[in-house]
Amino acid sequence: MELFDGVIRVMGVPFMMLFLMVIVCLGYLLGRITIKGISLGTAGVFVVALLFGALFYEDFKEILGSAATAKNGLKIAENMGLVFFVTSVGFIAGPKFFNNLKKNFKSYILLGASIILAGGLSCVLCYFVGRGFEDDHKEFIAILDGLLSGALTTTPGFTAAKDTVVNFYAANPELAARYESAVTVGYGIAYLFGVIGVVLFVQLIPKLAKANMEEERKKITSVDLGTAKVHSGKLLEIDDMGLCAFAAAAAVGLIIGNIRVPLSGKGLDGICFSLTTTGGALVSSLVFGHFSRIGRISIMPPTKTLKNLRELGLMLFLAGAGISGGADFVKFFKPIYFLYGAVMTILPLIVGFLIAKYLLKLPLLNSLGSITGGMTSTPALGTLINVCRTEDVAAAYAATYPIALLAVVLVSQFLIILFG
Repeated sequence: MELFDGVIRVMGVPFMMLFLMVIVCLGYLLGRITIKGISLGTAGVFVVALLFGALFYEDFKEILGSAATAKNGLKIAENMGLVFFVTSVGFIAGPKFFNNLKKNFKSYILLGASIILAGGLSCVLCYFVGRGFEDDHKEFIAILDGLLSGALTTTPGFTAAKDTVVNFYAANPELAARYESAVTVGYGIAYLFGVIGVVLFVQLIPKLAKANMEEERKKITSVDLGTAKVHSGKLLEIDDMGLCAFAAAAAVGLIIGNIRVPLSGKGLDGICFSLTTTGGALVSSLVFGHFSRIGRISIMPPTKTLKNLRELGLMLFLAGAGISGGADFVKFFKPIYFLYGAVMTILPLIVGFLIAKYLLKLPLLNSLGSITGGMTSTPALGTLINVCRTEDVAAAYAATYPIALLAVVLVSQFLIILFG
């Protein structure tokens, strides 16, 4: 970008930063628009990023010098944002998480698994409805598997689906590359509604239920943190902001998330399961937050730091993911694929809510927190916290998230193996 005959020249990394900051600014302005109490909030950043990606991605690549530079830069922003957000959520949920999990363990397992199973069944349903209109049913199931990952906004499921396709068709590299691209296309198409759909859902349900939010906040399972607060003043703080403890938890999480467990079976040889960066950071920060200290040394950052890093992380993640998704959205978009993706988002949401309310009889905010975890929806959790004005919902999110993470990876692989 050159302005005023070269007086102002913005290229390379400064251009990427400028690009992101403009998107963030416009995204927050969009997110503030409220219609009957419903708004996009931080998810407005994603919508603007998606539009920028669709309209300007080619110019973006050209100014940065190469497609690889653009892709890697956005991936760094996206992954850094995920680490900031999930680590903050883990720390906030940690003090209450294990007590909450102990009381509701079976409920969280059932809810997380049911949501993903409903997503998988809706994917199968779309396959049988649409396969007669597709020339290549194998490519179609690859697209649907990508749609499922996008509908559930799950990067691990997306990665697992791509790896399964590559290994399943390893004998034919051309087919493997073709079907891997089909997974990517499906993911990009469904991701938009996957983000916005859950964000709107967690705002609509309390309004439709005419919930008294003050009463609902009182129902959330909590643990008396008085003891921790009494001792906190006596502990040694390494730094006032708690960034050392935060970085330590994130580093441990990155190591845990990259531990790979080999799987075996038809089409699974060479495929490994891992918690990924997101899951590892969540597990690590939950443990750090639960214990909060090592001897007389505090390993618990201040709440203000965690809230700021959580919002910063969500912003970076949505900006990076939105630009990347927008680049492919228009190119490969088909209305019917978007409809399939919407079904794979809506049906699990409805099934999850009905199970949580009528079978498990969880309080409203516990239900919604669990559903955001079951849908592996990072943006929706941020919205839910703002809507209900309590951090306690993060514990329910954290309880169902690992279960849903494992389930969606397995379901994504199973669909390729079964129909591929």
